[in-house]
Amino acid sequence: MQIMTLNKLIHVGFGNIVNAGKIIAIVSPDSAPVRRLVSNAKSDGRTIDATQGRKTKSVIVMENDRIVLSALLPETIRGRALEESDSGQDED
Repeated sequence: MQIMTLNKLIHVGFGNIVNAGKIIAIVSPDSAPVRRLVSNAKSDGRTIDATQGRKTKSVIVMENDRIVLSALLPETIRGRALEESDSGQDED
C-alpha cells in the first residue's frame, strides 16, 4: 500500500499559488515589526511579490524563510486555506 501525500495549494491572488502546508503565518502588513520583517526580507532577496503592483494587504510567512506579499486580505487567504483543508478530507 502506497500512501501519497498531496500538497494543498491556495490561490493568493492574480494567478499566484502557494503551498498551504508551508505557511507559518498570514499577517497584516500594518504593524512596524511586520514592515521591518518585509524590509529585511526584501534586502535579503527572500520576498516573493504576488501583488501585481497593487497595495500589499497581507504578508504570508513561509517555512522556508520566504515572505510572500499578497494583495488579498488575510481573512480571504485564511478562508481559502480552510476551504482547501475541508475539501481535502478523505472519503472512505
